[in-house]
Amino acid sequence: MFLQATIHPLPNPPEGSVKLFDPPGQNIVFATIAANTQIPLFEPTGRVVVAIAELLAALLLLLPMTRRTGAGLSFLVLAGAVAFHMMPEILGREVPTSLAAGAGTDGGQLFALAIAMLAASMLLFVIHPRKR
Repeated sequence: MFLQATIHPLPNPPEGSVKLFDPPGQNIVFATIAANTQIPLFEPTGRVVVAIAELLAALLLLLPMTRRTGAGLSFLVLAGAVAFHMMPEILGREVPTSLAAGAGTDGGQLFALAIAMLAASMLLFVIHPRKR
């Protein structure tokens, strides 16, 4: 999920869904947060910082000796995502599918994915053996 959301290795990604390659102000999630909080720091600066943290977590999860650290970083990133989703005045559980007025929502799919990834991060952090 982290690679899909940050660099989108597949061709023709949906517009407004790739953190590192969307033009400033065009990422749906972070533009919505910036508009609702009136804090322009979220887009594009917050988006790039979160994308770098996600890529670092993905890299750490790949290497066995740093997997526990990657799970911890993944947990922190996803806990922040879930926290923003739980505040309807900032983002909400249903994210718009476009920045256009009157656009539909994703029906909570992004929120459900964040919950599932948060649970997987917690599980990996707990069951992965510590260094001996």
